[in-house]
Amino acid sequence: MSSPFEPIHRLHHFAWRCRDAGETRAFYEDLLGLPLTHVIRAETVPSTGEQCPYVHLFFQLQDGSSVAFFDLGDNEVAAPSPNTPAWVNHLALKVGSLDSLAAAKKRLEEAGVEVLGITDHGFVRSIYFFDPNGIRLELTVDMTNGKVSESDLREARQALDDWLVEKAGRAAA
Repeated sequence: MSSPFEPIHRLHHFAWRCRDAGETRAFYEDLLGLPLTHVIRAETVPSTGEQCPYVHLFFQLQDGSSVAFFDLGDNEVAAPSPNTPAWVNHLALKVGSLDSLAAAKKRLEEAGVEVLGITDHGFVRSIYFFDPNGIRLELTVDMTNGKVSESDLREARQALDDWLVEKAGRAAA
């Protein structure tokens, strides 16, 4: 294995396909409060040279990272994976307090968005909902102030190791 590189600092952006850039902008900027900070309009994909007109939207989070979308102009959303339940793939965004989480839930519900939760996961509490593109979102409050102890690290690794043994046993059966 080659030598390690400089540690990754943070997420820059994560991008999905969207059906309609205007509808997506209204949801993320007007409803969730994430400012639209950049729009790239192109006819050709820079990395491949492929002809494909698109607009690429960036909505910025407070830490400078972004949630981004591609509108390919055909009013199609990304097809869900047929072997993955709808609750698995999601984007979790952190809010500052339980009061903020409750206020977000109320605002979303008032806008006609179906919201699940508040769900207690121990170290976080969360609500879940879908954006207009069918992307599952989670708003979450960190109940540990972002602190991870040595015992948390050990317990996480042990839980993973236990799962892998159990999974291997099921596969062998």
